[in-house]
Amino acid sequence: MQNNLNKSVSATDKDILLKMVDIDKSFPGVKALDHARLTLKRGTVHALMGENGAGKS
Repeated sequence: MQNNLNKSVSATDKDILLKMVDIDKSFPGVKALDHARLTLKRGTVHALMGENGAGKS
């Protein structure tokens, strides 16, 4: 059996500017991110929102 998924995905690979997978972030007593993923593509607009001191940077 052959997997054709990679062939269809590769057509858009050139539009991916940043791809992050399995992102984990924790603070004492809080697991903020658990295996999160982020993909930024050319031509899209993204924003990070949150309170001051929430860890956006």
